[in-house]
Amino acid sequence: EYSFVLFPSEELRGSSETKNPALYACMSVLVFCLMVIVFSVYDCSVKKRQEKVIENAEHTNALISSLFPKAVQQRMMREAEKQAEKEKNRRRIGFGMAPKSQLKNFLEDADHTESPSAGELIHKTKPIADLFPNTTIMFADIVGFTAWSSMREPSQVFTLLETIYHAFDEIAKRRGVFKVETVGDCYVAVTGLPDPRKDHAVAMARFARDCMHQMHELTRKLEVVLGPDTADLSMRFGLHSGPVIAGVLRGERSRFQLFGDTMNTASRIESTGLRDRIQVSQDTANLLLAAGKSKWLTPREEKVVAKGKGSMQT
Repeated sequence: EYSFVLFPSEELRGSSETKNPALYACMSVLVFCLMVIVFSVYDCSVKKRQEKVIENAEHTNALISSLFPKAVQQRMMREAEKQAEKEKNRRRIGFGMAPKSQLKNFLEDADHTESPSAGELIHKTKPIADLFPNTTIMFADIVGFTAWSSMREPSQVFTLLETIYHAFDEIAKRRGVFKVETVGDCYVAVTGLPDPRKDHAVAMARFARDCMHQMHELTRKLEVVLGPDTADLSMRFGLHSGPVIAGVLRGERSRFQLFGDTMNTASRIESTGLRDRIQVSQDTANLLLAAGKSKWLTPREEKVVAKGKGSMQT
């Protein structure tokens, strides 16, 4: 047996030894770390963007919920889905057309966008509107608001309105009353829609009573912040029962609105009322009497003269 030991020379050692494996390993680690950092930053940005989208969606949903009843929201969503599906099918069919036909359709769409004809201004889809035969409308107005607001700053005016109307909204949720809108210092609400109920007159009378009591409590508390004459503010309420047409008036700012003679009469009942009083029409009074609430009613001594309605007993 023979054995030998080989000692590399400096020349052989210099040509055989290399730092490339360590360099490649470091580069791989750096690339991996860089990828981890990039994906982490991307993941965080995606999460933030999703959170912002969800937050905006929640705000939008809350806003829509405050403007439209749930049943109307569902119908609007179905109509939007149908319209989107039609548009999608139209585009899908357009992709299979000849280039000249596609160009023609594109130019026609552009012409329609620039100058729509009278026929195109009419909505192709059926409007969202229904007749509700049994409802009670309430108009509530702040007595003395015009004189009071003329002596206040805009922020103080909005502080008063926001505080009062927020309290009314909370009472409306508890009583099952639907808030229609606020026009200036006038608060409009309805019972009997979108979900019909037999006790719509009773529910609205209770709601008006709660709002009147809440108004007195809030004005006393706000007197410290908004001035000594804030407690002198009060409200008058007008209630009338009857059929209304309710629906979404479409346009750039779609709104859920009520139309009909019942709305006009309720407005007249409120405008001819007295401060700290809930004035109801004879139709509403009949419903309250039928519900056994005769103790709630006191006939007004004099008849009121409403514009366009003549003499009315309230």
